[in-house]
Amino acid sequence: MTSPDLDSLLPRLHDLRAALARAVVGQNTVVEQLLIGLLAGGHCLLEGAPGLGKTLLVRSLGQALELQFRRVQFTPDLMPSDILGTELLEEDHGTGHRHFRFQQGPIFTNLLLADELNRTPPKTQAALLEAMQERTVSYAGTTYALPAPFFVLATQNPIEQAGTYPLPEAQLDRFLLHVLVDYPSEDEERQILEQTTGGATDAVPKVMDAEAVIALQAAVRQVHVSPDVLAWITRLVRASRPGEGAPAAINQWVKWGAGPRAGQSLVLAAKARALLQGRFAATREDVQALAAPVMRHRLLLSFAAEAEQKRADDVVDALLQAVPFPG
Repeated sequence: MTSPDLDSLLPRLHDLRAALARAVVGQNTVVEQLLIGLLAGGHCLLEGAPGLGKTLLVRSLGQALELQFRRVQFTPDLMPSDILGTELLEEDHGTGHRHFRFQQGPIFTNLLLADELNRTPPKTQAALLEAMQERTVSYAGTTYALPAPFFVLATQNPIEQAGTYPLPEAQLDRFLLHVLVDYPSEDEERQILEQTTGGATDAVPKVMDAEAVIALQAAVRQVHVSPDVLAWITRLVRASRPGEGAPAAINQWVKWGAGPRAGQSLVLAAKARALLQGRFAATREDVQALAAPVMRHRLLLSFAAEAEQKRADDVVDALLQAVPFPG
């Protein structure tokens, strides 16, 4: 991609943020991480208490992008065919010949909102695995390609209630980022009350099409990562695995560490954050800012960590202290 092409595309990222701000009050870090996931070509898992605007944020992103957008409400009775699609038996009235035709499900879209993903059984959760990793859907011996770009934004409620099924580690690993949505500040909450209880709000304008998204995703791959940053990411990921030579905090609090996909995700996310801020080289600040969103869902904590009420973010903080940037 040439420099003039990038110069024309980067301002549209600012327009995209401004468009989201019309519908979503605050949550600047969440919005940034969501856009990082989009630019890096990965998927995001949003977790937060009910009523914090997770669905509104994803729907607003779908409105701001000129992409096909579909929302699936995951429930305990949802079947894999409700997402992937199914075969229909059709008859040619002229010849009487019958044949099966594959009716595509809602997963055949650019932006899929998987709302409350942890409310559906594991067999339906697993229906997303191939699509998230390979960008294809296999049905009855035939493989169908998904449209590009393809971006899954899943939400889940952290409060354990009846009818919820924790996501398996293999599926969690498919998410580039695990984004935590926290409560708004007092000023933001007052603004939310004012904005949502008055007249009709402004529609979210469309500011970016599929071609621009694909071009920006290609530009992310060209962002420079120095050998020192790459070596540091490698050491961070490897140090998250308990065993001989691992930091004491890791051996105490971690039962299973992050795999190589965590390193790939951290490199891509750091590149995307750099491009989002108008830079063409990833820095250690990018890595520090994204270490927790990339790794918090890829660490299986030990009983000792649960007993000491340690969270995955606490482990990541200890990891960053134990494995500092060289020099």
